[in-house]
Amino acid sequence: MVNICDFKKEPIINYPTFWDYKVVFEAEVDALEIFTQILNEREFKYKISNTSKQGTYKSYLLSVYVDSKDDRLNIFNQLKSKAKFVL
Repeated sequence: MVNICDFKKEPIINYPTFWDYKVVFEAEVDALEIFTQILNEREFKYKISNTSKQGTYKSYLLSVYVDSKDDRLNIFNQLKSKAKFVL
């Protein structure tokens, strides 16, 4: 059982590692272009994971090799500025 106090602790992540982001864009957005723009020359993998019922949104699973917590959060913030949602 997890102690409620454990939720306040930061998880232990061993870097460098591959990190997965779930990213949701409006359907007409070119996700590959945005991923390439944010990640520059970095190697990454992505795939469409879902399309909304009305076809308004598409979600993607993006996997990127990150070097540190700052690197991981920097990518997250850049994605957040371009996407509808990022998890």
